[in-house]
Amino acid sequence: MAILNTTLLGVYPPISWPMLLAGAAIPIILSTILYNLLLHSLRSLPGPKLWAATPIPYTRAWLSGRMSGNIHRLHERYGDVVRVAPNRVSFAHPDAYNAIRGHRKAGQSEHGKDPIFYKMSMHNILGANREDHSRFRKILSHGFSAKAMQDQQPLITRYIDLLMNRLQDLTKGGREEAVTDMGAWFNFTTFDIIGDLSFGAPFGCLETSSYHLWVTAILNSVKGFGILMVMNWYFPNLSEVIKVLVPWRHPEKHTDEQGEYARVQVAKRLDSGLDRPDFIQALTNGAKANDGRPLTMEEMAMNARLLILAGSETTATALAGTVYYLATHTRVQAKLAEEVRGQFMSEDEIDFFSVSKLTYMFAVLDESMRMFPPVPANLPRKAAKGGDVILGWHIPEDTGLEIWPWAVNHLSRNFTEPNKFIPERWLEADSFDGIKFDKSRHSTLQPFSVGPRNCIGKNLAYVEMRVILARFIWNFDLALGDEKSRAFPEAKAFGLWIKEPLNIRLIPVGHSSI
Repeated sequence: MAILNTTLLGVYPPISWPMLLAGAAIPIILSTILYNLLLHSLRSLPGPKLWAATPIPYTRAWLSGRMSGNIHRLHERYGDVVRVAPNRVSFAHPDAYNAIRGHRKAGQSEHGKDPIFYKMSMHNILGANREDHSRFRKILSHGFSAKAMQDQQPLITRYIDLLMNRLQDLTKGGREEAVTDMGAWFNFTTFDIIGDLSFGAPFGCLETSSYHLWVTAILNSVKGFGILMVMNWYFPNLSEVIKVLVPWRHPEKHTDEQGEYARVQVAKRLDSGLDRPDFIQALTNGAKANDGRPLTMEEMAMNARLLILAGSETTATALAGTVYYLATHTRVQAKLAEEVRGQFMSEDEIDFFSVSKLTYMFAVLDESMRMFPPVPANLPRKAAKGGDVILGWHIPEDTGLEIWPWAVNHLSRNFTEPNKFIPERWLEADSFDGIKFDKSRHSTLQPFSVGPRNCIGKNLAYVEMRVILARFIWNFDLALGDEKSRAFPEAKAFGLWIKEPLNIRLIPVGHSSI
């Protein structure tokens, strides 16, 4: 027996725990892949088999910051409905917006927000459940009414005035050309505006021509958010462990700091007792008028924090994208300048109401948001209990439902010449410069989403963008400041863009050289 044992040990080496685990894992992995490909309820949907078999390709694309481009290529090849992961489906047809995010019939459950993606937004209007969302929206709507916007105009105009003064300083009062990072200036402006509306005081970015530490924390947390998503997809509990053990390295660190800052600032604004047309006053008045449960202090702080991000970064991005395309398309810039400078006798005439006459500007903004959407990434939903039929396909419950704005905005079946910047596609004519537009799928452009959870600040954002852009074009002609800025639209994205500097040459009107 001893000889036999010795012989066996010599032929078969000792089995280690890693070998045992690998031996057990391989059959599980193979069986999962086979199930996903052959037995899964989504098996008949179009899409690459490798993406359907395992979530690894989807994860790699997400972590690359180039997910939108990957999704775009898949839709160009496979059509309007693509299975992009074992339990995720991406849609590219305009009807998908209403099917997934639109108002539901009586008795139908909402396709709810993906709980992992919205984990950090469960206590504000963005990620709240249906009941809380209705309560939040009813109260918050007081801050975005037509009356509120009219009252807020002097406050907002004050910061637009300051932006123009700063840019005039750079150009020596309009006597010399200057090159500056307009992406930063738009961020300074929109953060100051929304800071004053949300907290009763600006961040001081325009005054100091620099970012406030809290604003920097928001911008720096974008990539961390992308990493956090992957951690929560695969190891949700591990994320919590890391948060406890190494909180200074955890992606949620900035979020916690922002939350605490918001609590302090909201408390200060409430204690001040000031009567001013900002969001805190609107929240307070809305809570008094609300028949249901008013906002708690925590809910007020978390919604204020959301408004800071949603009402600043996205608006600044839309403006930066627009200025980039104007600087690189002199024909469009000249046509817009003619409209703005021909409509008004003086800069003082440009206000919230007069900009509604600028039809070409509206087309320019829409085309810019198509080419470079303020939120390029999917805002995922989960299929409701019992599933649904979407674009003719039965989608079982708990399936991830995705629409990627950049991807669908650049699809050849959705837009004629999708990679060309042509604002005229949004005007009444069906053709321009020999290009005949197929407008049947133009409703694919939904930068503010649709349905009961669409962006509550849509009207304010449009007015803010149009006033800033009109006054900017009134004062300056534009050109790229350097060749590096030509790659601005190629930025990576993790939910929001990680924008590089956008250096623009400001040419004071009257001294134009373009």
